[in-house]
Amino acid sequence: MGIRITPSILNADFAHLADEVARIPSADGIHVDVMDNHFVPNLTLGLPVVESLRRSTDKLLDIHLMIAEADRWAPAYAEAGAESVTFHVEAAAAPIRLARELRSRGARASMALKPATPIEPYADLLGELDMVLLMTVEPGFGGQKFLDLVLPKIQRTRALVEKTGQDIWIQVDGGISESTIERCIDAGADTFVAGSAVFGADDPDAMVRALRDRGDR
Repeated sequence: MGIRITPSILNADFAHLADEVARIPSADGIHVDVMDNHFVPNLTLGLPVVESLRRSTDKLLDIHLMIAEADRWAPAYAEAGAESVTFHVEAAAAPIRLARELRSRGARASMALKPATPIEPYADLLGELDMVLLMTVEPGFGGQKFLDLVLPKIQRTRALVEKTGQDIWIQVDGGISESTIERCIDAGADTFVAGSAVFGADDPDAMVRALRDRGDR
């Protein structure tokens, strides 16, 4: 199983985002955390910055919406040219309709779950999705410690995805590093968000390659 590394710019220098993205040419995409200080206790960037990033890079833009009104705002990120848009199921009033709307606007539809949110109630939704994002920390802030308790949920999600017979990515986000990525791969994840591990490194692109190498062993 090939893996994908999508570094989070949450830990990058916000004053020089285009330059920061250019420092990770080996990345499979750029993970952009959008927070509204309502769904999570943090406020980051929004649609204008994503539109600016779209003009400055050809890399896949992987938007992670940690916002309260996902149904209202998510489609705009697809229209802005993001190839993947993730909404939290805890914040979506009509997740199936939203997933279909994102796909109709040309984006991959992804559903995120907080650590304590079980996957099983949403098993029937999986066929509407291109990716499931399992948070391995509580959403809101970078640099948190990886929660091993999510590993069994990754395994259960992989089993449910396999039953669909579809190519649905399983992404994990939170505390991903050289010391945690292999456990997630073993559990069934294939797409990884790493923020502080990448942008806190002396050579961010070398870290991207090192993380990928862990999955190729």
